[in-house]
Amino acid sequence: MNKEHRYNGLTERFLKYVSFDTQSNEESETCPSTDKQLKLGAYLVEELKNMGLTEVEQDQNGYVYATLPANQQGLPTIGLIAHLDTSPDASGANIKAKTILFDGDPILLNKEQNIYLSPSDYPEMAKYKGQELIVTDGTTLLGADDKAGVAEIVTAAAYLQEHPEIKHGTVKIAFTPDEEIGRGSDLFDVAKFGADWAYTVDGGEIGELEYENFNAAAATVKFSGRNIHPGSAKDRMINAAKLAMEFNAMLPTNEVPEHTEGREGFFHLTCIEGEVENATLCYIIRDHDSDRFNKRKEQMQQITNYLQEKYGEKTVMLTIRDQYRNMIEQIAPVMHIVDRAKQAMLDAGVTPIEQPIRGGTDGAQLSFKGLPCPNLFAGGLNFHGRFEFVPVPSLHAAVSVLLNIVTAK
Repeated sequence: MNKEHRYNGLTERFLKYVSFDTQSNEESETCPSTDKQLKLGAYLVEELKNMGLTEVEQDQNGYVYATLPANQQGLPTIGLIAHLDTSPDASGANIKAKTILFDGDPILLNKEQNIYLSPSDYPEMAKYKGQELIVTDGTTLLGADDKAGVAEIVTAAAYLQEHPEIKHGTVKIAFTPDEEIGRGSDLFDVAKFGADWAYTVDGGEIGELEYENFNAAAATVKFSGRNIHPGSAKDRMINAAKLAMEFNAMLPTNEVPEHTEGREGFFHLTCIEGEVENATLCYIIRDHDSDRFNKRKEQMQQITNYLQEKYGEKTVMLTIRDQYRNMIEQIAPVMHIVDRAKQAMLDAGVTPIEQPIRGGTDGAQLSFKGLPCPNLFAGGLNFHGRFEFVPVPSLHAAVSVLLNIVTAK
């Protein structure tokens, strides 16, 4: 398939999916974290059944599974995965999406609130001049992350059902909840899924092909102070809030997200609260290199040890929780699956953009569960915010890539 191919119903399917509010909630302890994700999952189950797919189900945790049976034997069983939820960072309710032809000028998203999507703010828009873009009204996110991926997978399956002359192996499909809060693969049933390998369709702009990601950990530092009346506090008061400031000041000032790129790691302070008696700092720790990643965790422990010696053993308590690891460890032995995706893009007229993910993906955790799983572009840009958009040609190109992947010999 080449990138000029247009797939019937793709845009309409995407617009239908974004009409479902599916924000996940990191404060929830259930799976899925929000019941509203189940509604989109149930809709997809009916759609996939009506298309004639088999083994279609939504399990008790909100995971949707389906199978497109092979029409030619001897080909690998390949999985395609996307996620149902949208980010908690911006509202996903009452999305008012529209399609416009981008002529290069700022796009008026919302006349009443005078909200524009402007190339001066987002220079990457220039690549898409002359294309149809799907945008928001400037008050919600769009949901291309990852309903674009969901729509592309369903459209690819529908196309193969409509064209039985195209030979393919078994295609396994899954849609997961709670990816945006880091839990998308937690209860994924790899054995039941039954794919030889898979691809998450959850990347950004056209061409992205990702098989490296951060090693990741979360750190919480709690400080216990001693609150004494300031009039008699000399040599007695321990100010927990100031201890927190001292801790943060001892971390490298330039090793933070706003000063790093590529494979450079960082410490990221995500929350701070405190007073004289108690204070808390929350961090995420990231690095592509496993040795440097471990050294970052050791560095935080060394700072903790120093401050405990200085102020008392119970004044500073550090907790570090590993989150996920760099998938390259699992992908390197099976690089043929990356080569297959690269060739699929080239055959679709798409130039592969290979770059490490400065974040994580369900595919990283699934890779360590025994399902090697690189990440493919879904086509959207400006994820998680009110200025998210997706070029319509990128949606169609993604479908072509998926078809090329599952039909390759």
